[in-house]
Amino acid sequence: MNPGTGSSSSPADLQQHIYNSLLESRTADVALHVKGTWQAVYKLHRVVLIQAGFFNSLFTAGFLESSPSLSGSPSGQQEVDIVFDDCNITRAGTVCIARLYGGGPPLHVCPSLIPTQTQPLTPSFSSPSSSSELPKGHHPATPRFLLSLLATAVYLSIPTIASDALSCILNTVGPYTVLPYLRFATGVPIEASDDDEPEAAVGLERIAVLTSPGSSSVSTLTSHDTSKAEPRDLLTDKFHGLAVQKEDPSESDTQSEGEGEDRPRYTPCFDYGAVSNKIGEAAVCWLARWGPDMFVYEEKAPSGRDFPLSPPAVVPSTRKRAETLPSRPSEEAVVHVPPRLPTIWARGGLTSKWIRELISSDSLFVKAERERYDLARAVVELRRKQGIIEDEEKDWETMFSEGIYYANMLVEDIIAISQDISPSTGRPFVPTPVLQAAHWNQSLLRCHITTSSTNTSLPSPSPPMRDKELGLCLTTAQILSRLSPSEQQAVPDDEKEKVYHPVPQDSSMRLGDSSGLDGASMDQLFEHTVSLSDSKSTPTSEANFFGLKAERKTALECIATDSTGKTRWSQYPPCRFAVEFWDIDALKEKSRLHSHTIWYAGNLFNVYVQVVRKKGAQLGIYLHRQSSVDPIPGASSPVQCVRERNHNRVPSLPHHIPTSVSSPTVHYSPSIHPRSRSITPNSAPSTSHGSDKAYQSFGNAIPATAPPVAPVQPYRDPRPSVAAYFAVSCMSSTGSSITRFTSVPDVFSVSQSWGWKSSSLRSDDIGEGGEDDQPKRSGPTPKEVSLRATVLLGVV
Repeated sequence: MNPGTGSSSSPADLQQHIYNSLLESRTADVALHVKGTWQAVYKLHRVVLIQAGFFNSLFTAGFLESSPSLSGSPSGQQEVDIVFDDCNITRAGTVCIARLYGGGPPLHVCPSLIPTQTQPLTPSFSSPSSSSELPKGHHPATPRFLLSLLATAVYLSIPTIASDALSCILNTVGPYTVLPYLRFATGVPIEASDDDEPEAAVGLERIAVLTSPGSSSVSTLTSHDTSKAEPRDLLTDKFHGLAVQKEDPSESDTQSEGEGEDRPRYTPCFDYGAVSNKIGEAAVCWLARWGPDMFVYEEKAPSGRDFPLSPPAVVPSTRKRAETLPSRPSEEAVVHVPPRLPTIWARGGLTSKWIRELISSDSLFVKAERERYDLARAVVELRRKQGIIEDEEKDWETMFSEGIYYANMLVEDIIAISQDISPSTGRPFVPTPVLQAAHWNQSLLRCHITTSSTNTSLPSPSPPMRDKELGLCLTTAQILSRLSPSEQQAVPDDEKEKVYHPVPQDSSMRLGDSSGLDGASMDQLFEHTVSLSDSKSTPTSEANFFGLKAERKTALECIATDSTGKTRWSQYPPCRFAVEFWDIDALKEKSRLHSHTIWYAGNLFNVYVQVVRKKGAQLGIYLHRQSSVDPIPGASSPVQCVRERNHNRVPSLPHHIPTSVSSPTVHYSPSIHPRSRSITPNSAPSTSHGSDKAYQSFGNAIPATAPPVAPVQPYRDPRPSVAAYFAVSCMSSTGSSITRFTSVPDVFSVSQSWGWKSSSLRSDDIGEGGEDDQPKRSGPTPKEVSLRATVLLGVV
């Protein structure tokens, strides 16, 4: 069709005509002089540009630039200077302009960066040689390009492009992208492009006329311009990534000699509000699930190596199904180190501050507190081998003193840790007073529990649970009264610094949720990124490490954060442990699949899952108070690990570092629907576990269970019913999101359970089942379905 002939045009013809006008710079009425990481002139059309919120305000909201009589040129084109002082906006990011014209190159996300069912750490990690050829005419959507595209779309206020870019980012979180994404979320500018990455968008190289520095035009607009009308300011505050000067903690390690100690180091920080927080959530969720697994690789890598690594000898795995890491690699099981290993724990990866918070987090997937200490010790020694830095040592001291709850360890472990000396410093990892305080704390708790039936000096809890609670909690008002000085004596300083742990309320939330992005407006995009189903929950941000930070406060902090005075706090740290369930897609309806059993505060607890397929597939996850006299159920385990027990393969959760998991990708529902929290009545073993007998063969059955292991029980709680609060954080199969449930204290009788069931938990893995409630598969398949969760538990 030849424009101008008067013939009718189809919508496709019209769209192609408009796009050709961009490519050929025909009939342009505005010349944009862009200045930023590149400088160029774009001859464009205002009627097309005003689809973007930025240009709509620029040309229609009464700004100087909207007046052709003041800013017009002899050629009839309006000339405007736009300064992109956000260095994340690159020339390739101007593909946003082409999208406004209905064109631009298709984007190609390399499949090796996307987690899969059998390769949750992405194909690029499992098979370093895996790559895909770039289709002709496509632009490579590298992680750097996606971040630049997001920054450009947010600045220009183009919600469709911003949501698409954000969705691609959240779907490509993996070992090679997690730290670049986390740095972006914390405001660190994106790194320089690789040599292979095109500078301009493919096919759009000629729409810009590159210019040299120093050129200018009639009008200038920057993201810092405050002389314009109010609508421009509102747009800037709401949508744009503003450059904010703030201290960069990572720079403190490289401060040049001779500079004053009080002189801060600054770096530009580009923050995109809730959009940045959403990326940060996905990154920390991934680190919480896969961080310990990744450390196994880094620890086995050659020390002092340069990148990229030369490919090491690959020892084939004896495992016939998807590969996982053994807990302690033996001579028969050698960990395969990829030739290009990403740096996460070693220097150059996470900062010491982030390592401190990650290891201290309640969401970190480690079996228990002793394993948490083992991981912390190994990470610190890895960093110290690369040189001892004073600022890092301060973070290590805080991590070992506050981030690990030694009070929930066995006395034998506490003694062993007291004698553990760092080879690098010659000093203990944990100060002796910290371990002594932990021993005293657990002794007090034992006294409360074992004498609860006769001790009348303990403070009485609220009436409804008077005979179930131990009186271990204080309200904020009671803490305040303790800090009020009397006429006889002042409040000691150690009382002000006493640490308390919050007793949670009923709530649920999703971190790292990537649903609901399609078709979202800019307002909805920013609102959606606060992934909360409970208005009382605190929005995530860098200040709370995007939801990763463990909740513990001093007495003064408790008072400062609770104006009502009603929040309850405990002086005793909660028990933290991790559980893992394999092959839940083969679980029969109403049958239970248990985790390993733990001992805490004189009681035995474990976690089990159940599948409900009425009106759609739902998964229930429950905390169970195990009877100390009934048989302990076997823990869920991969079939192959059960077969290889003679080779020291730990079935589910190893002693030190958790094994790697091969799990399928899960698509969640658009939002967390209100879920029912249910109670399982007391039941005898024959009734409770009668339907599970088919899974107790410790062999080829799916789902498989390992032989039961009874934990050490230093003492027993004599009470028939106990009151306990708890929280369960369920991790997605690829690790980029976490669904967290919390509960107020509930009464646990012997063999009683409390928990949740929801369609948002691994529903795609469960499926709808076959006839007669039979699972969809009855034999081994090339994938392993694993659900990981971390549990927080505290008696009151």
